[in-house]
Amino acid sequence: MFQAPRYDEGTIADVLPGALTALGVPGLSDRLGLTARLPDVRRVAVLLVDGMGWGQLPAMARFGPTVADTLAGRLGTAGYTTCGFPSTTPTSLVSLNTGAAPGAHGVLGFYSLVPGTDTVISHIQWRDDPEPARWSPVPSVYAAAAAAGLNTVVVSRPEYVGSGLTTVTSTGARYLPAVGVDELAAGMLAALKDGPGPSLVYGYHPELDKAGHNHGLTSPQWEHAAAEVDRLLTVLVEGLPDDAALLVTADHGQRDIPLHRRIDLHGDPELCEGVRHVAGEPRVRYLHTAPGAADDLVAVWRARFDHAIWAGTREEAIATGWYGPVVADHAARIGDVVLVCRDDWALLASRTDAPTIAPMIAMHGSLTPVEMQIPLLVYRG
Repeated sequence: MFQAPRYDEGTIADVLPGALTALGVPGLSDRLGLTARLPDVRRVAVLLVDGMGWGQLPAMARFGPTVADTLAGRLGTAGYTTCGFPSTTPTSLVSLNTGAAPGAHGVLGFYSLVPGTDTVISHIQWRDDPEPARWSPVPSVYAAAAAAGLNTVVVSRPEYVGSGLTTVTSTGARYLPAVGVDELAAGMLAALKDGPGPSLVYGYHPELDKAGHNHGLTSPQWEHAAAEVDRLLTVLVEGLPDDAALLVTADHGQRDIPLHRRIDLHGDPELCEGVRHVAGEPRVRYLHTAPGAADDLVAVWRARFDHAIWAGTREEAIATGWYGPVVADHAARIGDVVLVCRDDWALLASRTDAPTIAPMIAMHGSLTPVEMQIPLLVYRG
């Protein structure tokens, strides 16, 4: 079963516009209804926990009292929305910070082919080629916030400074480097209290996602990472000023992928006949093909793997609405053939994948509810 993004009702792209609307910034939408939930708020902190899907919260509650109290209705309010598609970090971070759906902002996967070239870029390693403002032309929401007189701060890892992704998502805000839970919490709270307000502070925590990828969602390492997230939430909630609110969300969920549910598309010549470049990631692949090869390749995948994979052409994938409206200049970044994994299947590309991909235990990127549904937790000072 697939969970399509809820663009009409509000997705990750509507979190910051809604928060800014609650703070009085004009001209933005509030599909998530945050203005009504945040009366008299003059400061908002938004925390994104990478990999903390809505479906992961019950497991996290076993290791954290703050998450447990939230789910039980004793602290704050808990609800969920969806990310966009693909359910992957670069796509979601750009949606969050620009307020735009993937088809509009153009970051359409973890790996993308630069059209007209033989270059496949990783969006987490990308710096200045392609030039960020041209590759993803939708400006971040921080420009509108600054124009309205808000103090805007991004608190995130120091190694992300200067990356293309950071340029796209953080331009217009002051960037405050922080390492680990304690520095992140201290930096967010200090920025939130800096000046009389109004202010918007965004913080990013990557460790839960890393633990899932490297060790799986039932591992001691993931449990430790979950407990650290709870500790982060506790410090932030307890430190909120009286006129402040904390919103907590995520970029996607995760699911463990069994070894016997992994298909190597390079392991059978028929599965990659006519393929020139492979992009995307294991849960959603983009196959860029030689002219005329796409339809035959789609037919092969449907005949052999329809139980495990949704297969379609670029045009069919765009027509589903999963990306939102796709800007014409961005369409060629989507593969001639799009393969979306059902259930707990994954697609490896042994000839071209980075060596870190095959060993991953938990993955994301597809349209299953556990990957697509993300929390929206609201706490008041």
